[in-house]
Amino acid sequence: MFGSKKSKKKLDDMMAQLRPDLSRESLGVGPDFPGVAPNPLLSGDARKRDAELRTGALALGVLVDWREVNSNPRVVLMLDVETAGGSSFRGIADEALTITELTRLAPGQTLPVRYRPAVMDHYVALARDADPADVQRLSDEIASRKRT
Repeated sequence: MFGSKKSKKKLDDMMAQLRPDLSRESLGVGPDFPGVAPNPLLSGDARKRDAELRTGALALGVLVDWREVNSNPRVVLMLDVETAGGSSFRGIADEALTITELTRLAPGQTLPVRYRPAVMDHYVALARDADPADVQRLSDEIASRKRT
């Protein structure tokens, strides 16, 4: 039957076999991570997740690594994320970047991201629309928490 959990599990297993570099273990996330969609434009869950992330809470992510998924260039970014509330987690952003943006990626780079606090499934999205003043306020808040 369509949409059964059994077929979803098979799809996740297939993706792990095709792209072991995109497996949960390789990305550094736990078993709650739903996995990287083969084509997020065709996945209703991925479209819904992206819409929710656009209005998600602001956080800061430090770029750990990235994996190119296809030649669009679509990349999976691995970020260590710190939230305003003080929690931290490994975040995964599935993004379509321009060649210029791709060449500017560097490990250790801090990027504003959005996440869904109610879900906490490791998915984040780059906060390209974030107000620089809000990002600076968040950065200051996180830095002051680390000093104390």
